[in-house]
Amino acid sequence: MRRRDRHGRGMRGPVAPPQVPLSASRADTFRDLVLDSVERLERRWPQLADVEFLVMEVPPPVSGESVVPLGGSTEAEKGEPARVVVYRRPVEIRSKGRDERALLVHEVVVEQVADLLGLSPESVDPRYGQDEQD
Repeated sequence: MRRRDRHGRGMRGPVAPPQVPLSASRADTFRDLVLDSVERLERRWPQLADVEFLVMEVPPPVSGESVVPLGGSTEAEKGEPARVVVYRRPVEIRSKGRDERALLVHEVVVEQVADLLGLSPESVDPRYGQDEQD
């Protein structure tokens, strides 16, 4: 007897076709949230076009540090662009659902951009800290 798989059903295909959002990975969906946030801020702050925005899974370990950061930023130096990093796993752990995650991602991006520009988060995005979205 020839068996195709454990239950004899044959090979299964993808759950959804690639163009359906269900097939987007969590990392892709998270990256899209960061890009949406950046696009929203670039309309108000055109100089952000020179900033590199990255998504990393987790922050690098820092000895003696008990708080896990949600993001970070570094200023431009020696031909390297300024960078803003959002750490995916810590943000996902602290948020429930897509809407809460999108709000938290935007807050992290605003905070890091504010740090780079030397401004308060409220001046970078007047709606910072409010529970509403576009």
